Amino acid sequence: MANYIIYGGSFDPIHNGHLRIARAASLKLNADVIFVPARSPRWKECEASGEDRLKMMKLVLRLYAPAGSQISEYELKSTSEVNYTIDTISYFYKKYPKSKLYLLIGGDQVNKFPEWKDAELLARLTQIVYVPRPGVLISEDIVYKYNMINLNYLESGEVSSTAVRLGMSLDLPKEVLNYIEKHHLYYVKKVSEYVDEKRLNHSIEVAKLAYQIAVVNNLPNPAKYYFTGLFHDIGKLTNYGKIDPEKVMKEKYKDYLDMPRFAYHQFIGEYILINDFHIKDKEILDAVKFHCTGCANMSELGMVVYAADKIEPTRQFDSRFLINSCMKNWKQGFLDTLKDNRKYLLAHAKDIKNRLTDECFKMYLGD
Repeated sequence: MANYIIYGGSFDPIHNGHLRIARAASLKLNADVIFVPARSPRWKECEASGEDRLKMMKLVLRLYAPAGSQISEYELKSTSEVNYTIDTISYFYKKYPKSKLYLLIGGDQVNKFPEWKDAELLARLTQIVYVPRPGVLISEDIVYKYNMINLNYLESGEVSSTAVRLGMSLDLPKEVLNYIEKHHLYYVKKVSEYVDEKRLNHSIEVAKLAYQIAVVNNLPNPAKYYFTGLFHDIGKLTNYGKIDPEKVMKEKYKDYLDMPRFAYHQFIGEYILINDFHIKDKEILDAVKFHCTGCANMSELGMVVYAADKIEPTRQFDSRFLINSCMKNWKQGFLDTLKDNRKYLLAHAKDIKNRLTDECFKMYLGD
């Protein structure tokens, strides 16, 4: 008869940290893992529906979770106004009367455990196992009183569902990432509130390509490249009711009023990231601010996003050579993209005479 680890949570969405913890717990405790997604957690609201969260879990558990893992829809299907852990544990206690049950909780919940409904009964029906978290001081008195054991696992990674929802962490299976993009969840949903479907799809492709270039070239924090690529065109507003671009340019970007109008969206994009998304990272802001024209002294992030924007695979030309160049060496790929873009613009009689583009060409192409 198998023993079971009850692993509950919102899983909004499930990420690699969840899966690493599940594998470590299953191995140490010699037990199968039962993932129990919450319907409506008392401590927070879920951004994605129970249906979407469940579908993402089903996509990845059979591939990445320890053997014997399963998903229980007990809480998702519950009609109770509030789902208490004691109710869930009582359900499994009756379902598996001859099995040992473990309740897996985060280290941040240990000190709050006495406040849980029927905490003492919970500790009798199950073995409480907690996952320590760096910087979280655990009460030894509570650990002793409820006979808790420490999983002693600190390799789950610096990832959280909150960071994933904000687009700042991509430490999740590719199947979950694809689902988020396809169904416009979390950070993708936020971008969709500013741009139309065509622009959104382009932005997703830029994000994916920038991320791939960063990963292949071992650049630090690839998620930052994805995030910046996703938001690079947010200034190309569909709904102009949100802001007045002309007013913003005159009030906030007086020094760039001499730029051609097609470039205004890059400045509006920076403005939106600062004011609507509260982004303070200057590297991200500058990469968005100059992604269209380029400029002198671009960061690694700025150069990669510039290139990804120009050569993402849904563009109406064969960009495979330039993509491959970026994959082999991101800086050479940027230079090749810059040369190719200049050649294209000149061949199509596009106006490229502006000081930012001039500075960019002079610094990186020598003219």
